[in-house]
Amino acid sequence: MKILLIIYDNNSYIHYFPLGIAYISSVLRNNKYDFNLYFQDVNHFNERHLSEYIKTIHFDVIAIGFIAGYFQFDKLLRISQVINRTQKRPQYYILGGHGPSPEPEYFLKKMEADIIVHGEGEITFIELLNTISDKGDFSKVKGISYKQEDKVLTTPKREVIKDIDSIPWPAYDLFPIEYYRLMRLPHTSNRDFSMPVLSSRGCPFHCTFCYRMDTSYRMRNSEDIVDEVQYLQKNYGITYIDFTDELLMSSKERVYDICETIIRKGISFKWFCNGRLNYASSDVLDLMKKAGCVFINYGIEALDDKVLLNMNKALTTNQIIKGIESTLKSGISPGFNILFGNIGDNKETLEKAVQFLIKYDDGAQLRTIRPVTPYPGSKLFSYAIEKGLLKNCEDFYENKHINSDLLTVNFTDMNDDDFYKSLLEANNALLENYYSKKLNSEKKITKDLYLNKNKEFRGFRHT
Repeated sequence: MKILLIIYDNNSYIHYFPLGIAYISSVLRNNKYDFNLYFQDVNHFNERHLSEYIKTIHFDVIAIGFIAGYFQFDKLLRISQVINRTQKRPQYYILGGHGPSPEPEYFLKKMEADIIVHGEGEITFIELLNTISDKGDFSKVKGISYKQEDKVLTTPKREVIKDIDSIPWPAYDLFPIEYYRLMRLPHTSNRDFSMPVLSSRGCPFHCTFCYRMDTSYRMRNSEDIVDEVQYLQKNYGITYIDFTDELLMSSKERVYDICETIIRKGISFKWFCNGRLNYASSDVLDLMKKAGCVFINYGIEALDDKVLLNMNKALTTNQIIKGIESTLKSGISPGFNILFGNIGDNKETLEKAVQFLIKYDDGAQLRTIRPVTPYPGSKLFSYAIEKGLLKNCEDFYENKHINSDLLTVNFTDMNDDDFYKSLLEANNALLENYYSKKLNSEKKITKDLYLNKNKEFRGFRHT
């Protein structure tokens, strides 16, 4: 059996390392499956190139994973058309990831795919391939949806992988790390090389706008995490780690465990993670700083207690302000994620968010405010359908969700024109603040160059 895994191009100059595909590649190799990786991302191959590639090699299975989003949907549609129209269409075209999992019937029909793998794929995908090889019964494979004549059947949900330390590391050696390590992150220098690492899977919180279907939270052993970092340092010269899982800061105890392991092993690297402001106390942050943390990405979402309650954020504005002030005091930069247009939002809540961002911005990263999007699988999506604001998944992808910075559904009492005018004013203020700070910073560098004869200056460059 010959398998093709496609890493699609999202039009980025440098793409994030595709961790999901790298994990799947590792288990495929361990199970002796013959597979190719198609790097559309690295090479910016168009769909015509993919069509020609599929013609040259016969694949029994082609698989692709993706997340929800307007761009991802359009890209998957174009790739699916190529796969389904080629003379060498594989016997099985398989989809995976958060994108198709909430609405398998729609995606199987729209993309003319054969099977969808729900949730984590390391066990399910291998069982599915074994079943295909043995010409077995798909109904015996947990965690999939598949076509059977004119019907779509879904098997019982598969339990999550409880011991995620049992999952082999990503198959780094099969990927062009020299390309992926060029990703620029907050506080990377021109000499830094970065890579993402997962420290956990899932999230213990339940925000209404989140479309994650797995509600469990599982942590990796801190020793194994640090061993993986050391492997990346030794083999690929990595100096900066993006702990890219949904939430590293799941508790004070968890943060202490990881940081103390890094310090005890005596390794040095920059890193950032996703955090929770209710755990952002000075003792935790000081330890994180000592262990090399330079940036914490926080899901703030709103600066109004009623709106926060409506989205089940499990945060208060007092916790947010206190946590951000403590983060800045520790010498770590905070990342500000704020949405607008949630239930209860209005011009006043937006203005509070803007003033907060301007007050605490340290210039580490440009942040603007986007409308909230009710992705399929989220509670907000169900609410939108219940209130008649959306019809179904088809309406979401084909009519409403045309861009992440434009309204999909307006949950406020404002009309759409007033909504956009308010968001325009808000983001103009944030852009002016950010670039004003950048201009002042460049002026200081220029002054230091000419008045202090700074011989370390290396020219006016973007990077």
